[in-house]
Amino acid sequence: MIETRQMLRGGTTYDPIHVLLLDSSNSVLGSKIIFKAQDPFNPESWTDAVHFEFEGYDTEPFWDDDGNTYINGAHAWKIGPWIQQAEADLNTGKVGEWRTIWNGTGGMAPEGPHIYHKDGYYYLLAAEGGTGLGHMVTMARSKSIGGPYQSNPLNPVLTNANTTNYFQTVGHADLFQDASGNWWCVALGTRSGPEWRNFPMGRETVMTSVTWNEGEWPYFTPIEGKMSGWEMPLENLDIEGPGPWISLGEIEGDAFDFSPNSALPAHFTYWRYPIESSYIVSPPENPNSLRLIPSKLNLTALNGNYAGPDGQTFIGRRQQDTLFSYSVELDFQPTEEEEEAGVTVFLTQNHHLDLGVVLLPASASTQAFPGQNLTTGGNPTDLKLQFRFRAMSYVAVPTDIVAPVPEDWLDKPLRLEIRAANMTHYSFSAGPAGSAFQTKNLLYASNDAVSWGFTGVFLGVYSTSNGRTGNTPAYISNWNYTPEVQFRD
Repeated sequence: MIETRQMLRGGTTYDPIHVLLLDSSNSVLGSKIIFKAQDPFNPESWTDAVHFEFEGYDTEPFWDDDGNTYINGAHAWKIGPWIQQAEADLNTGKVGEWRTIWNGTGGMAPEGPHIYHKDGYYYLLAAEGGTGLGHMVTMARSKSIGGPYQSNPLNPVLTNANTTNYFQTVGHADLFQDASGNWWCVALGTRSGPEWRNFPMGRETVMTSVTWNEGEWPYFTPIEGKMSGWEMPLENLDIEGPGPWISLGEIEGDAFDFSPNSALPAHFTYWRYPIESSYIVSPPENPNSLRLIPSKLNLTALNGNYAGPDGQTFIGRRQQDTLFSYSVELDFQPTEEEEEAGVTVFLTQNHHLDLGVVLLPASASTQAFPGQNLTTGGNPTDLKLQFRFRAMSYVAVPTDIVAPVPEDWLDKPLRLEIRAANMTHYSFSAGPAGSAFQTKNLLYASNDAVSWGFTGVFLGVYSTSNGRTGNTPAYISNWNYTPEVQFRD
């Protein structure tokens, strides 16, 4: 897990990061580091990491008017309910003595501290109540940076706890001013309703207007699906940076053909550190495709958490819309048993829904492909190209489905599709490439299987030998992600 927040100070951008890793025994390995850049849009501008010591998380620097610099942070609720602070040198990573400056209002796990110096007060904003349905934003203030801090008598200043709102788990907020001097709050929230069961996009960033009069506590407009507040600036896509705009302006979703001399889009994401040679854009033997070399490990890997150093061949993009369609064309001719390539709704190694094309014995079939008959003749050990659906989650998932690829589709590219059929279920479909009307739905699967934790799912492709020695490449083309509907309440 990586937590980060970029901050601008004196023309320099600071990016404090908390990295949380698990080793092979699931022991926690943590590191607190900070990067600096004169130009945050230029990858070459970022410095090497500066490490600093702190046993907690949610660390953030604060620059006082007298030139002193501090780092504020929180601890896991099992350690203690407090916000701590120390003087720090951000160039060397040296920190002074850590001291507790606030214990919160009594809610579980005070964390996510931000400090603002305004009108003679130091305002401390924090999250409490855990990151679930009890999540809330609280505030305290002091005349001195080191405290004592007095709680806002109207705490919590922002929460959707104990409401029926569609947006829940609202917390972990921050404040900023726009060019007109208006105050805004950004926070995290989940599209789940109070049932908190179906939320495949995980925690998202929400924004609301804030009224902050001189010398007074700020007032936060509650988070709802339809908001009103300060006048928004005009949309402006003329902003620096190498990455593409995603679903903004005239650009909607993805439509990539992996043409020669093109690069993978910046919003595509790997799982684990990538083996670069496993992802080749427009290889000479199959131009206008993405070649995937299979990893030995599949998406679950060794135990659902650990994967070792050899990587997992997967690349995807975030689900950004309540309803969407995602499809690719797959050219894959496996020669060894359990060689597999396909599409997935992927959250973590122990939370994913996969539709793959795999070489398996005929006896592995559990059903016919829709509209086909399941033949029972022939040698049951003969290897056949089959569609396979598998799922992994902490909740009940559909049983595995294995259906032979229809005979007249063999040796041809196939089309695999995932759609959000409604707010709670995905549909998984397959058909021949270039013939959408022949695409058939194999099953529907609830998205509660991938509604877990903090982040949202990826929609992507994978290639694996499932622990064996196969190395047949898979070729992905016509990658499409189409937004359809966004639910807000």
